[in-house]
Amino acid sequence: MKTKPKKIDMSTRQLGNSDLFITPLGFGAWAIGGSGWEFGWGEQDDKASIAAIHRALELGINWIDAAAVYGMGHSEEVVALALRTWSGPRPYVFTKCGLRWDEQGYVHRSLNADSIRRECEDSLRRLNVDVIDLYQIHWSTEDLEEGWGAMAQLQKEGKVRWIGVSNFNLEEIHRAQAIAPITSLQPPYSLVRREVEQEILPYCRSNGLGVIVYSPMASGLLTGAMTRERAAGLPDSDWRSRDVEFQEPKLSKNLALVERLREVGKRQGRPPGQVAIAWALRNPAVTGAIVGARNAKQVEGNVGAVDLRLADEEIAEIEGRNTHEPELVTAA
Repeated sequence: MKTKPKKIDMSTRQLGNSDLFITPLGFGAWAIGGSGWEFGWGEQDDKASIAAIHRALELGINWIDAAAVYGMGHSEEVVALALRTWSGPRPYVFTKCGLRWDEQGYVHRSLNADSIRRECEDSLRRLNVDVIDLYQIHWSTEDLEEGWGAMAQLQKEGKVRWIGVSNFNLEEIHRAQAIAPITSLQPPYSLVRREVEQEILPYCRSNGLGVIVYSPMASGLLTGAMTRERAAGLPDSDWRSRDVEFQEPKLSKNLALVERLREVGKRQGRPPGQVAIAWALRNPAVTGAIVGARNAKQVEGNVGAVDLRLADEEIAEIEGRNTHEPELVTAA
């Protein structure tokens, strides 16, 4: 028997200069793209992916973040399948462009205007939507101005409602803003990656840019399910097998961090992953966090982060600081 969705306060927040009001958590569609490309997560069951999306929507999440490159288009197709069989309110659909792939699944960047236009048309078709709610440049290149100009034109034509950027530094943000307004930035942000705290998040907050952070659980490192043995056994089809964060000497430091998350979570009856997500959401510059899931159970295990509030002492404990020290704002 299907369990009744747990009631969670999914109060929405306005995303930058847009008319989009998003829940604190969004469903991340990277991992459900499956294997067969350079940054795949290994084999994935599409039925489990669809169940995960449906569960997220049942629990009140109102946006999905995908990208053309995830699974070389497959992630967007799975999102479309999930929405086709979803009878509730339609969620916002966000996707990204600027990463192209070859027949072997190797990825390269391109912000050529014609390329972006083709990508947009392909994403509209795969997602089976008339308009993309938020279209984002995935990574910058030297053709940033040409690419951002193409994005602004797509917005004028009504193919996309709002335009944003991902993985941009401050200089790149300024270059794009000189051409057309940016609705949002999508940076990596977690206890493992805190670089954006120094300049980028304060800038976004001061200038009204929405911020949707990705990988708040550091690609599964901070969920509590990752062990030294599991990290060593990741298949070649999983990009994390080549990530230095999953290898020594960083792995031991990251697993020690998980134990601090576990200890704080234990006192509130929460898993480590929820604590990691809540830590990212606590930053006042953050509008929402992208949280991936490969099955419905993972969704259920993460969604409680929305109503988890961490005390200053708990934040200091998680970060491994003395409680009398000021909170760090530099990269960990």
